[in-house]
Amino acid sequence: MTSLISHNRLFISRLSVCAKLILMITVLALATTSKLNASPEEDAKTVAALDTKYQSAVKANDAATMDQILADDFVLVTGRGKVFNKADLLDSARKKEATYERQDEEPGSQKVRVWGDTAVATALLWIKSVQGGKAADYKLWFSDTYVRTPTGWRYVFGQASLPLPKSESPAKP
Repeated sequence: MTSLISHNRLFISRLSVCAKLILMITVLALATTSKLNASPEEDAKTVAALDTKYQSAVKANDAATMDQILADDFVLVTGRGKVFNKADLLDSARKKEATYERQDEEPGSQKVRVWGDTAVATALLWIKSVQGGKAADYKLWFSDTYVRTPTGWRYVFGQASLPLPKSESPAKP
């Protein structure tokens, strides 16, 4: 009888460990799923904040923050057709090839559209910088594409317009 009781206690303690493990896995899965299943409005706010954070990182030549946000296979195409990848942008930031007085989205111009695990942020960007001793001061439109990954949203593709003429009144996205 003693053997049966100790066997039952061992069984219950092992069952209790398994139950705790299953409970922990379930809670973790639900927490992760709830983040992945955010509403389109929540996703739009998240991507909007991330895109603003990215523009600030570019302005500060903060390669570490840019590295966290950019996908490894990131591509940027400028209005003149020049193509840059993640390594190009991080190298430029580390070398501080440009110094920015402005690298800011115009207030009220940002619009984020979400389609499942893809989001596109569009905004009017004012750039005032010096690069290679040459001053620049212009505005352009951009569309930045983000994709949801298991580790969060990543910036995968950027498309920038040509600089807008100074006299042109920009339209809304």
